Amino acid sequence: MSGSLAGLLVVDLTRALAGPQAAMMLGDLGARVIKVESPAGDDTRSWGPPFVGTEEGTAVSTYFLSCNRNKESITLDLKRGDDAQVLAGLIRRADVLMENYKPGGLRRLGFGTEELMRLNPRLVVLSISGFGHDGPEADRPGYDQIAQGEAGLMSLTGPDPDHPQRVGVPIADLLAGMNGAFGVLAALRERDRTGRGQIVRTSLLASVVAAHAFQGTRWTVAGEVGTAQGNQHPTIAPYGLFRCAGGSVQIACGNDAMWHRLCAAFDITADDPRYATNADRLAHRDSLTKLLESAFGDHEADELLQRLADAGVPAGRVRALDEVYEWEQTRSQRLLVDVEHQGLGRISLPGSALRTFSVDAAGAERETTRVEHRPPPVLDSDAAAIREWLEATPPQVRS
Repeated sequence: MSGSLAGLLVVDLTRALAGPQAAMMLGDLGARVIKVESPAGDDTRSWGPPFVGTEEGTAVSTYFLSCNRNKESITLDLKRGDDAQVLAGLIRRADVLMENYKPGGLRRLGFGTEELMRLNPRLVVLSISGFGHDGPEADRPGYDQIAQGEAGLMSLTGPDPDHPQRVGVPIADLLAGMNGAFGVLAALRERDRTGRGQIVRTSLLASVVAAHAFQGTRWTVAGEVGTAQGNQHPTIAPYGLFRCAGGSVQIACGNDAMWHRLCAAFDITADDPRYATNADRLAHRDSLTKLLESAFGDHEADELLQRLADAGVPAGRVRALDEVYEWEQTRSQRLLVDVEHQGLGRISLPGSALRTFSVDAAGAERETTRVEHRPPPVLDSDAAAIREWLEATPPQVRS
């Protein structure tokens, strides 16, 4: 197995999205990931349509395919003693265990913190919950859209304050997965120093609140509550979506110099006191939008984007997903990976956001990004091989 994390073993007890995303990120970096599923399989195997594969028994949800590459699958009923012993054997050999049961759920199955550390004192455990592992609402189940609303994100998203809107992808789950993977790597580094594992905890709630960025400090420091403002930036102008002939473009004037270049390119009076500073432009955003859309109204999007580029004004189009995956820039960044799936044949999946490079003494770079990937596994497809490996591989303390 290639990659920076080659040699690490991750036991993935998670299902749905946040945990599987975290495990997949480590798998993308070369870790061996064994996905432990109930006999019914991960919930996301049935989250569709769309499903792909027409032969009986081969239909797979595209949702499951999105977050389970670079994993092996074994099914275990952890309420059965013999299956629980298989999990115990995996834990003894693992570097990382990931779980997203409701708080206390793993303990009820006989694998509380004390037992995990008894089995493997060097184990790093990632636990992901909906609202945190303690506090008055720790027992609430975690679902992305509920977390988006409870954590304030929907109040910041949408055309106006009266129409809260969820983000178009399960962003709370994805952020929790990313935070979880980040925390695991930090805990592994700590283990290098101490020789002992750690418990890493995050939640959908924590991950969204931690991503409030300037909207958070807008309230905590300035006492202002942010609200949804559609496709216009709440603190920068002009910055957002603007109509033009036959469509729209996005522009981002992050400073006054960009604003002056925009004015020069479209014969706009730059010294109008209503638009002299960013604060002025924010105060007069409605009239500014009308001014720009009037200036852009005779230009088709492609022509307008070229003119903005020539002027040094950051701009872009709004692409549909098929356009994104056909875009040469997307492909150049290894954001599509091809895998050979046991039931589906050759399929393409969205790739990892990370690329890695080694650098020699002369400063020359050589890409070391993992390019060969395992397909998302068929349910229980690796059980025999995993059990055979457990019998042949004694537990050992990893250096």
